Amino acid sequence: MHWLLTGASILLAALALLRARRTAKRLERLTESYWELRYETGQLRARVTRLEPSEAGSSGPQADPAGATAFVPLSSLKR
Repeated sequence: MHWLLTGASILLAALALLRARRTAKRLERLTESYWELRYETGQLRARVTRLEPSEAGSSGPQADPAGATAFVPLSSLKR
């Protein structure tokens, strides 16, 4: 009887470990997708800001076109 309970508990532990690994991989993929989407959103927002005329006059981001286009690495966005 003890061997049956031991075998069942080992099987249950193995199933739990497999499920935890799958969940960790899914979380990793979702986290990567989140940061990629955030980066792309920032890039699109910067592009739209450059394309739209500035409503605040020359004090907006179009005042200095060289400063408006800056590369931001994805690793610096992760906090």
